[in-house]
Amino acid sequence: MATTPMTYSPSQGAERRQKQQQMRRMSQELDWKRSDGRSFHQCRPACLQTGATNAASGSAYAEFGATKVIVSVFGPRESKKAMMYSDIGRLNCNVSFTTFATPIRGQGSDNKEYSAMLHKALEGAVILESFPKTTVDVFALVLESGGGDLPVIISCASLALADAGIMMYDLVSSVSVSCFGKNIVIDPTAEEEACQDGSLMIACMPARNEVTQLTLTGQWSTAKTNEAMELCMDACSKLASIMRSCLKKSANLSS
Repeated sequence: MATTPMTYSPSQGAERRQKQQQMRRMSQELDWKRSDGRSFHQCRPACLQTGATNAASGSAYAEFGATKVIVSVFGPRESKKAMMYSDIGRLNCNVSFTTFATPIRGQGSDNKEYSAMLHKALEGAVILESFPKTTVDVFALVLESGGGDLPVIISCASLALADAGIMMYDLVSSVSVSCFGKNIVIDPTAEEEACQDGSLMIACMPARNEVTQLTLTGQWSTAKTNEAMELCMDACSKLASIMRSCLKKSANLSS
């Protein structure tokens, strides 16, 4: 007895793998096109806003393409630990994801690795001596993960610290690039990050020309590393200008 043929579709996981394989093949070509139409060296439009939450000492919201992040800063407030160990302030950082931040539902949780990296990127910019024996808490929440999450978190957190009136040597802006064969693309999307050959991220204080954090994955030649760093530093400088404009606009509205 013959059965009626039935159509079927691969699972979402299989579809995702097929899409990544297709993109990996495309990315090896010198003239491939990015899915959002950007050029290789063009960042996503940045939407920044301070005062995102009323309950915090300072806060900021950042939207870079599909990536959406909100950061709240509390303090300085009394810290028993700070009194026990030193006369300088303490900076605590926590990064978490909502349960709907990624395509896989229910994956929202605290990210210890990102929390540690956020702390590393910010601690060199914050003047800890300005709030002795107290603690400043930075809580970053990723509302939607659309690629380049950590750089957006770092930049947004720096803006929130400034909004809270925390003394800093300079704002910290952060940008990442992905490597695809001979190609380097800046400010990658989640789709691009899923099939990259390597990545480089820089967090820096542009006005002081100081790098607070640099992470590198994959195999990079010296020439390609230098090119990627120059791209990131230039983009960080331009992003910092947008961040300063956001702070000035906020100050003018409140005055």
